[in-house]
Order: sequence, then structure tokens, then C-alpha cells
Amino acid sequence: MAEAADLSLSTVRKVEQGGHVSMDTLAALARALGVSTSALFATEAPKPVLGTEDEENRRYLAELRRALMPPVGLSVPLSEPGDAGEVSAIRQGVQDGHALYQADRYTSVARKLPGLLRSSEAAVAVLEGEEQQHATIARAHALLLTGKFLTQVRQYDMAYFALAEAIRLAREASRTQLAATGVVGLCWLLLRQDRFDESEQLAAQTAAEVEPRMSGATPESLAVWGELWLRVAAASVRNNRPDVAQEARRMARTAGGALDGEHVDFPAHWGAFGPVTVEAKAVEDLSLIGDSRGVLRRADEGPLSARAVRNYGALSPSSWGRHRLDVARAHVVLGSHQDAMDELTRIRRSSSEWMTHQPMARRVMEDVLKTRKRTLTEDMRSMAAHLRVAG
Repeated sequence: MAEAADLSLSTVRKVEQGGHVSMDTLAALARALGVSTSALFATEAPKPVLGTEDEENRRYLAELRRALMPPVGLSVPLSEPGDAGEVSAIRQGVQDGHALYQADRYTSVARKLPGLLRSSEAAVAVLEGEEQQHATIARAHALLLTGKFLTQVRQYDMAYFALAEAIRLAREASRTQLAATGVVGLCWLLLRQDRFDESEQLAAQTAAEVEPRMSGATPESLAVWGELWLRVAAASVRNNRPDVAQEARRMARTAGGALDGEHVDFPAHWGAFGPVTVEAKAVEDLSLIGDSRGVLRRADEGPLSARAVRNYGALSPSSWGRHRLDVARAHVVLGSHQDAMDELTRIRRSSSEWMTHQPMARRVMEDVLKTRKRTLTEDMRSMAAHLRVAG
């Protein structure tokens, strides 16, 4: 089994004995066994939560939790009354919050969201007719921002609530594009929870429902449709369904090729999508299947080359960070510790707080510490402290 999965004998023994292993290890076993990765998941009682981080997060997010998920009784929710904000002010608040999110200022986002949620909820309650319709759409945007932020900081149950409510409001307002944007976010959340089958099915179904006519498609519709296919590919490659992933990547390339470059037009489209993003996600597939040399070969070539990025536009900050983590991981696997550290340092310089929420960053740093034979440098100690990795 170890030979077929290209794993060490001790790792396979650890799996057989019920020890915790990474998703990468389970995926390697699934490929060797010819089954989906999700087929290896077991239903058991969760492990005890150790340390104080979970308690701290509950306190940090208490106000946001109250605004998003108030207690519900037999009559009305026991929510704290908010002042109905002007719809234009709510829209501006969402735009400001999204800019803070993109700038890696998560604390500022967390502080901004409760007020946005309360004012948008009050606006929907007091307005009528067309004004209420506009307020509902503005609230859906506020909920989308909330769900995106909470997914990023791995508060998944709260994120699910926000995204599901945003999708519901967008559907009720007949805003299919906005609802589909919410589905893109929900598929990302399902992927983060290792719910690969559901993420793939939801993204594929929604992509079929919103498929644009290429001759008259708007950039926004192409971008959302392409992002849905990226979600299909991401879920299926992790679930050991390479044929599905290959077809999904082809569809995403079709959408990306129909655009002149990376499309960024918030709030019509919530992320960056185009040929550069499509290529970065294809390189991510190589990382997931363990082709480290393939990652390094394509990491800065073709659509990801400096020239192409100048012509087409850059990746979003989170997509760029994820891509460079794939590169750092490939360097560690091939024994190039300093190259891996250079990548981590660049990511820290541009996306310091985002980086601390990425398990892959910690895994790369852990591998550097485990496999490096020489004395650790001061940069390595600093990075380990930043990522809370024991040296």
C-alpha cells in the first residue's frame, strides 16, 4: 500500500491505527485504491478542542455572531434593534468592507460587519416596495461579504448561515447573478470542509443553470460561470476524480479565454477571474497530485509569466498567495529550503494576516523545520513564530 501510494510505511501504519493524517495523504491513498477521497472519511466523535484559541475566537466574534444569528423564540427574534441605514450607505459600507478584506485588514472587517448587518436588516424591515427591493439586495451583499470573511477565518458554521441567507435573498429578488456569486462562495466553504461531492455537484448544477451564450455574454456572467467551473475542478481533483477535473478545467479555460484579461468589477463580480487565475488553479492541481517539478516548471511561465500578468492583469491577493504557497511547498519537497523561505517571506510581506489563516503555510514551515539539517536562521525562527509553528 505504501509503495502504491508513494507514502512511507510508517504513514500507512498511522492511518491504519486511526492516527491523524493530512488530506494530501488521504488523497494519495484514494488514488492508490482507485476510490474517491471522500470514501475514506469516517464518522466518529470529534477530537477534544485543546488550548484557548477556540474560546478566544468566540469572544472576538461575539458581536458579529449576535448580529448575524440572533436567538429565535416563539414570537420574534431577540435581535438588537438597529437603525435603518440608507441603501446607498449600506452599499458603500459593503464596498469599504470588501476593500479592507482585500487589503488583509481582517480586524477592521470584523468590526465593520455587525453594524452593516443590523442597518441592512432594519432597512429591509421598514422600507416598502421598490426601496425594500433595493434594501434586500444591499443586505444580500452585506451577507456575502460576511460569509466570505468568515470562510477565510475558518468560522464555517457562521459562514454557511450568512451565505445561505444571501443566496435566498438574491433568489427572492430575482438576482440570479448575485445568487450564483453566493453559490461560488458556498462551494468554497464546502471545499474547505472537505465536502467534495457536494461542492462539485452544487457548482456543476449552478454552472449549467447560468451558462451564458458566448456571443452576447457579459464579462460578469463569464467570470461567475468560469469560477463555478473552477470550483468543480477543485473539488473533483481533491476527490480523486481526474477526468471530471480535466473537463472542468477545460470549461474554465473557455470562460477565461473569452475575457480580455483578469476581470475585476466589484460588486458585479466578487473576485478576479481570467486566464491568469485559470492557469494558477491548474498549477494547484499539480501540487495536489504531488508533481512538484511540474509546479515549478509552470509557476512563472505562460499566463503566469510577468509579461502575461502585465497584459492580462494580476491574480487576486488570495489567489496569488495560494499560488505562491504551492510554489513554496514544491521547493520544500525538492529540498530547496531557502527558496521556500523566500516565497514565504514574500507572502508575509504582502498578506501577513491572510497567511496566518492558511494551514498550508504552517505545513510548509513545519516541513522546513523538520527537514533542514543546518541551524535555523533568524528569518526561519521569525516565520515560525508568525505562523505559530513550534521550532
